[in-house]
Amino acid sequence: MKQSRLMSLVEAIANVAVGYGVAVATQILIFPVFGLHTTLAQNLKMGAIFTVVSIARSFALRRVFEALRR
Repeated sequence: MKQSRLMSLVEAIANVAVGYGVAVATQILIFPVFGLHTTLAQNLKMGAIFTVVSIARSFALRRVFEALRR
């Protein structure tokens, strides 16, 4: 059975939301271990940047593999 377009969208949004949460939580936990001290606002902004980069990377790789498939 194929996944509907709506469910594909829901999955993509959930993936981005979970990824953002994991990125921010990881930064909050790991940065102090390396002597980096940031505010919550800074962590949220960095998490957003990492999320945008991740989406761009994922899109680019998907297009490369689609081109290779043809």
